[in-house]
Amino acid sequence: MPSIDVTSGHSPDQHRPLTAYGVFVALFNTLFVAFLVAAGRRGRLPARYTNQDLVLLGIATFKISRLLAKDRVTSVIRAPFTRFQEDAGHGEVDEAARGSGPRRAIGELLICPYCLAQWIAAALVAGLVLAPRSTRAVAALFTIFGLSDVVQLAYATAQQKT
Repeated sequence: MPSIDVTSGHSPDQHRPLTAYGVFVALFNTLFVAFLVAAGRRGRLPARYTNQDLVLLGIATFKISRLLAKDRVTSVIRAPFTRFQEDAGHGEVDEAARGSGPRRAIGELLICPYCLAQWIAAALVAGLVLAPRSTRAVAALFTIFGLSDVVQLAYATAQQKT
């Protein structure tokens, strides 16, 4: 029986590594569900999260995902999967995914702060359950770092106006 490619024709003008995307979606969901089941069986899942934890982890997720996806210095992590395009200002770069299949899919994940945020948020939620004090310390670090960025950008904007 011939195989049928249900994704054929999805993007005829641009290569999309749909199989690799599917693997990543399955991997993420499998790992997170496994964590939820294991933590639930051990009675480790909190009944609720505090607003302070949600804000702390939300800002930390933003900063960590942006740092991994755009920072000039972390380009060493992305380099096997991306191609430098240009500097993007304030210590950031624009890069493009390269290769095909899993390599391209990893590259696309690594250059997209929105895509990385889901993985970072899941890791922080798991950390909050498994090691809350350490996770809050890491989240506090990146939240402070992110808030510092806001002050730096406000300062730069004020300097340009004078």
